[in-house]
Amino acid sequence: MSQEALAKRAGISRGYLARLETARRDPTLTVIEKLAKALKAKLADLVK
Repeated sequence: MSQEALAKRAGISRGYLARLETARRDPTLTVIEKLAKALKAKLADLVK
């Protein structure tokens, strides 16, 4: 899945997602929850 598609599904900007991926930003719990839902993953899988 592209950054653009994931960002859209999670309701965040592509730029913000890119900063998360490069560790230039720390996500809030709310953002982690949105990403988990967009990826159809468990929240725990994203915070291991």
